[in-house]
Amino acid sequence: MALKPKIQVENIHKSFENKQVLKGASLTVYEGETFLIIGRSGAGKSVLLKNILGLQHPDSGRVLIDDTDISRLNPSESKRIRLKFGLVYQGSALFDFLTIEENVGFYFYQHTKMKRARVREKVRDMLALVGLKDIEDLYPYQLSGGMRKRVAIARAIIYNPEIIVYDEPTTGVDPISVDKIVSLIEGLHSQFNITSLVVTHDLEVGLKIADRLAFLLGGRMIFEGDTQDLEQTEDKRVIQFLEGSSKGPIQEMEV
Repeated sequence: MALKPKIQVENIHKSFENKQVLKGASLTVYEGETFLIIGRSGAGKSVLLKNILGLQHPDSGRVLIDDTDISRLNPSESKRIRLKFGLVYQGSALFDFLTIEENVGFYFYQHTKMKRARVREKVRDMLALVGLKDIEDLYPYQLSGGMRKRVAIARAIIYNPEIIVYDEPTTGVDPISVDKIVSLIEGLHSQFNITSLVVTHDLEVGLKIADRLAFLLGGRMIFEGDTQDLEQTEDKRVIQFLEGSSKGPIQEMEV
């Protein structure tokens, strides 16, 4: 059976004032896979991610979610597409003035009339799923970095999105917590067969969880494939990234 594309980025360009950030980036994420976007700081990962989420629109090219061009939608249609995504932010992005329950249940409290007792029950279930119990009345500042990251994952999955986006999921946490988060991402993917998009500069972590990956450099994808393709690549820029070369910056793609 042919794989079904879930996210398609087709030759998108994006500029801000006089700076061109994306220069024809393309990739395809298939339904049910864990896909890694890797690139150094300043490569354009954040801009690419915002275009995939519909928070920005490309100057040219297209982004399709389930074959729908998201740049052509009205506000209500855009909201429907956006609810397909659960987003785990780089810094967790929890609200410090809200309890853990209020953070994880934020969507239901703000956008539905679900009774508090039911929301609290769902929150407890989600926290248990990510390995946290009896913390719903605490505040984010009372938790470790790794625990805050798991709370952010619970918030992202509580309304059953079709796609989970992890933006630098292991940044700012200790090595033990990194292993827990990697195991959690793998477990959620296996349990729910969810489509996962991981954006990171940490190749070692990414390769532990990714089915396929793409390298972003100079606003373009210089590689897309699985780990076997990666082992066989002859692209010197990719090889240099893999080896962590200190010989200087990776050479940009010629126009």
